[in-house]
Amino acid sequence: MSAYAIVKTGGKQYKVAVGDVVEVEKLEGEPGTEHTFPAVLFVDGGQVTTDSDALAKVSVTGKVVEQTKGPKIRIHKFKNKTGYHKRQGHRQKLTRVEVTGISQ
Repeated sequence: MSAYAIVKTGGKQYKVAVGDVVEVEKLEGEPGTEHTFPAVLFVDGGQVTTDSDALAKVSVTGKVVEQTKGPKIRIHKFKNKTGYHKRQGHRQKLTRVEVTGISQ
């Protein structure tokens, strides 16, 4: 079993291992830019690290692969008997990040 970490970015948590490509909420930077993510949990084989002092030493680095957008979400608001209709669309801006290293 290889090492993996739970990282937090954009208000969400992701399980990542070295070599994984994850889509997270938009991060600033061009493709090739390095980012460091805070670890919430670190698992190396059978050893689980949750202590905040030990997690401060764990660093998860990733490289921006591309800036992209998520799927189109259609929002339709309707109120009965008043003739009120409101249509709206949304596409979340995302960043695809490749995890390049997890170090203790």
